[in-house]
Amino acid sequence: MSSHRTDSATTSGIPVRPSYASGDVPAGWEPGEPGAFPFTRGAVAGGYRKKLWTMRQYAGFSTAKESNARYRYLLEQGQTGLSVAFDLPTQIGFDSDHALARGEVGRVGVAIDSIEDMETLLDGIPLGDVSISMTINATASILLGLLLAVARRRGTAWTKLSGTIQNDILKEYAARGTYAFPPKPSMRLITDIFGFCAKDVPRWNTISISGYHIREAGSTAVQEVAFTLADGVEYLSAAVKAGLDAKAIAPRLTFFFNVHNDFLEEIAKFRAARTLWARLLKDRFGIEDPRSQALRFHTQTAGSTLTAQQPDVNVVRVAIQALAAVLGGTQSLHTNSRDEALALPTTEAARLALRTQQVIAYETGVARVADPLGGSWAIEALTAEIVERASALIARIDGMGGALAAIEAGYFQREIQEAAYQAQKAIESKEQVVVGVNEFTLEEENPIPTMTIDPKVETEQVERLAAFRARRDAAKVGRLRADLVAAAKDGRNLMPPIVEAVDGNVTLGEVVESLRAVFGDHKDTVGL
Repeated sequence: MSSHRTDSATTSGIPVRPSYASGDVPAGWEPGEPGAFPFTRGAVAGGYRKKLWTMRQYAGFSTAKESNARYRYLLEQGQTGLSVAFDLPTQIGFDSDHALARGEVGRVGVAIDSIEDMETLLDGIPLGDVSISMTINATASILLGLLLAVARRRGTAWTKLSGTIQNDILKEYAARGTYAFPPKPSMRLITDIFGFCAKDVPRWNTISISGYHIREAGSTAVQEVAFTLADGVEYLSAAVKAGLDAKAIAPRLTFFFNVHNDFLEEIAKFRAARTLWARLLKDRFGIEDPRSQALRFHTQTAGSTLTAQQPDVNVVRVAIQALAAVLGGTQSLHTNSRDEALALPTTEAARLALRTQQVIAYETGVARVADPLGGSWAIEALTAEIVERASALIARIDGMGGALAAIEAGYFQREIQEAAYQAQKAIESKEQVVVGVNEFTLEEENPIPTMTIDPKVETEQVERLAAFRARRDAAKVGRLRADLVAAAKDGRNLMPPIVEAVDGNVTLGEVVESLRAVFGDHKDTVGL
């Protein structure tokens, strides 16, 4: 499938007419009304009239203390929810003193090794009042366990907690690579979280099924929709196989999408995703509850579109992408900062990115009307076409045995790699113009201020971890780790022993080591 944009086609290769008329919309296409099946026009009837989207700026860097300061600042500036970025060792399941963590501690997110780190990260944050999103996958059960343990220490009831863990391991195998265990035990961890939270943390969204990283890896918009929803079907099917009620699990499933530069296609993409998900839940799982059928999603502007050249232009890109997300009906939004192609965002750049959302929300008037582009012949035609093309891809995945089987066979990976290759060819040939990169370039550019991470961050984090280990009850840690191993072997829900382990001062890396002893490692077999 061609992935490049021309004057006559979208980034997914969908032909674009010079103009549209009513006859260009397929016969029988019925988008319905906002807040009603199939939710093409929005998840809620009033759009943003009663409640704006959550402005959730993704942040995390260096130490828990520094990240906490950034969260407090963003909340003071009008952010309405937290979104936590973790460093690579935390994502993969290594403590900061592990040999494979060297050089990566605190670089692309915050380092969390222990409950003391999590207590520092959340210091002064009212857990019962602020929604917390954590972008974490392989170790999602552990980070959720750490948050629950902190809440318990503070006396905050788990029933009051709201937020999301990404917890989408399938896209890690397909597009990103931060996995810790093989697919089948990873899926068990996910269904354990589903079952545990349904009973004990009912307001928590137990998974955010991510198309974002699929798109960042090079997929088209159509592939992003199809692969993401196929993953969603796989997770819900796994929950049913584990003995859980699909009708109880479905309302806590959320999604995470990219928003790219092709303005009309992106708006249509969100409308198509809602349409398809509602149909899938109704037809495959017999779910009739509108609260479950309505796809809810977070959106992040496209990191892959940010350029190191002329970084101020990124402000324009992000504003257009954010507007597309709002017109497409997102429930939550992160806007990238202008400097993220160069480094982690500075405070000033993060504030400007937040202000971009606030201008859209409070100055443009677009939030007054639900699905304001609904009824546009071009938008309706594109929406219907994306639904058709994504449905065909999902049918192909079904024929392979579902998303997990397709990923294990390398299908997702190969399709994404081919789309990325075609997109890069289009840029190199200038068929796809990227301002400041292959056209409208400058011979000399003035550098902008960027954030740097002091190398001492890693040294000090390792020292804090050593001191933490020295203070704890080693015998108790051993007993808690042994119980984890036993639970992994005997099929118990792993969330209760994980919470007890981290509350008893077992580190994140030690929890992973204990589970790896039972689950083993995953080795990627798909090459370029």
